[in-house]
Amino acid sequence: MIHDLSGYLTHAVGIDPSLTGLIRGPGYELIPGQFPADMPAGGKFDVIVMLAVLEHLPQHVQALMADSFSSYLNPGGRLIITVPSPRVDDILHVLIRLRLIAGIAVHEHHGFQPTDTLGLLPEPRFRLLRHSRFQLGLNNLFVFERAS
Repeated sequence: MIHDLSGYLTHAVGIDPSLTGLIRGPGYELIPGQFPADMPAGGKFDVIVMLAVLEHLPQHVQALMADSFSSYLNPGGRLIITVPSPRVDDILHVLIRLRLIAGIAVHEHHGFQPTDTLGLLPEPRFRLLRHSRFQLGLNNLFVFERAS
């Protein structure tokens, strides 16, 4: 369920390859497709959020995406990224073998390491503001700022 975000957002765009059509609401729109190829032209944002996305993308797509962040973020804009610890894959493999979960695309993680995030977004274009672990250290939060 999507809540009314109009008091918090002036304009937000979400992009997801699993969407079958455009969804609009007060202050936001969700579009089908992939970043950056299917983004509307001319959009500049104060924040880009990617939660558990990078580890599912091949390295060449990660690099293309990282190169595009600068063109979509306003100077001083923030990039918020979460990526799981490699230990998550180990846990998921055990749960799959025990048949407690199914449908998890563990094979799509492409060997991504949380520290790879730093190499994708180097200084001086981006400045790391925060890196912390959460959920018992199984996930990583990165907050970057685009250089002015």
